[in-house]
Amino acid sequence: MSAIIRKGSCVCGLVSYSIQGQPLFSVYCHCTKCQRADGAAFVSTMHYSSPAFSWTYSADVEPLVEDLDDMVLYRCKKCRSCAAAHMSASKNWALRGTQLARDEGGKIVDWEGVKPTDHIFYGTRVVDVADDLPKWEGFVGRSTRLG
Repeated sequence: MSAIIRKGSCVCGLVSYSIQGQPLFSVYCHCTKCQRADGAAFVSTMHYSSPAFSWTYSADVEPLVEDLDDMVLYRCKKCRSCAAAHMSASKNWALRGTQLARDEGGKIVDWEGVKPTDHIFYGTRVVDVADDLPKWEGFVGRSTRLG
């Protein structure tokens, strides 16, 4: 059986990537960096190891690179959306669920395979989320569980 290959891109589609296989983990992140980087209360993010990730845009389209110490954001020069983030410590790629390819009905392709299983950095949330997923002060299993 071949590995699943997923595709994603910035909003306008100029900067794109592909990822192979299942994410290492998938969460809703409420950290202040994600909130500020995306202008959202929280983001769905999935982490993949570096070998699973590859850029697929043409060579003449280089994304904007923003170094935030513990992560590097890659934004499209045209639409300015965050296409991907590279985590400095783990060397993993953090990808926004909202940037993944959609089917004709607007649903994320294979949502069941990538949907978040936890909320992280819930202590800095700006909205309460009424779902049954575990909520953590920081990272899953390395911080206090809040709910």
